[in-house]
Amino acid sequence: MATIVDPYPVYAQLREQAPVFWHEQMQSWVLTRYADCREVLRNHEVWARDWRRVGAELDEDRLHIQLQDPPEQARLRSILLNSLNDRGLEALCLRARADLEARFTQLADRESFDFLNEIAAPLALRITCDLVGMTAPSLESYTKTFDGITLAMDAGLEPARADRSEETREELAALMAAGFADPLPGGMIADLLAHPECHTMPERYVQNSMGAIFNASYSTLYATAGSVLLELLRRPEMLERLREPHLLKSGIDELVRFVSPAQGTGRVATRTTRLGDAEFKRGDVVITLFAAANRDPRQFPDPDQLILDRSPNQHLGFGWGPHVCIGAELALIWLRVFITCLHEWPGRLSLAGEPLYKHTATLRHLDTLPVTFRH
Repeated sequence: MATIVDPYPVYAQLREQAPVFWHEQMQSWVLTRYADCREVLRNHEVWARDWRRVGAELDEDRLHIQLQDPPEQARLRSILLNSLNDRGLEALCLRARADLEARFTQLADRESFDFLNEIAAPLALRITCDLVGMTAPSLESYTKTFDGITLAMDAGLEPARADRSEETREELAALMAAGFADPLPGGMIADLLAHPECHTMPERYVQNSMGAIFNASYSTLYATAGSVLLELLRRPEMLERLREPHLLKSGIDELVRFVSPAQGTGRVATRTTRLGDAEFKRGDVVITLFAAANRDPRQFPDPDQLILDRSPNQHLGFGWGPHVCIGAELALIWLRVFITCLHEWPGRLSLAGEPLYKHTATLRHLDTLPVTFRH
């Protein structure tokens, strides 16, 4: 658990002493340097996300764009990106700000409250449902599904965590089927249903792809908001500096680099290849550790410092290449709206206790973050 709370000393040691190492339990190579991680994420011809390219079988009912590589994923991914860009993300986040302010008003007189469960989670769900255009499920039911999906990501480290993977996959599929059966106007689902090309694709494939976006949007908004807020409450001078408009955009990018909630992802070699001094054979799995790469001093001078005007800052906080997080822009806009609200709100938020991390490794995020407006 200590490594989840602060993995960076371990990452620093690995970068210098074993930048490419074999993890016996995961049966994978692990990469910790920025240049290696970015090359793997960029070069989809050599490093596949789609295991079918090395002979694996995949049930067609489980297929979605995040399990495909170009050019196979390109058609639906382009449709989804165009739909996302047409949603008016700034307006969407400003609508959510009204909910944020209402929650602040409700909670202002409490001795303390948990930011993660009382603000970050419901707002992440509200924004995500507004984006895709569907009636929101109960927060309790979706949190259960989200937790199951997140735990299953760690199955390589703890095989028992895969126990609910099939159940949670079906829960998400059922949620998407309901959304497609009764879409709300103005959302991404309505766009897909109206797009003639989508009618030539398997229904389950389209719905699964939207499910992947739904969970990625929720997890990114939820995990990033909590981690960013914790850093700003620990460094109130940084929050104050972000009042300066010229620092807000670069500062948010820097915060994402610094907290890196998504710790890494996997790829498989499609042929024998070399990366630096290491040789990989077809079928070898590699794990790219985003969070280690984002603190690589070869790419980021003073990587353990928050430098709000850092430039350049080509971090891997949302991945890189053809599988870069589709919702990255939404997360950045929401963080800007959220931080602006903190500046303009009459009360000052501060820590009210010790934050606790969820015992998850692939998506490193807080479980509770006690805060207060009372001083």
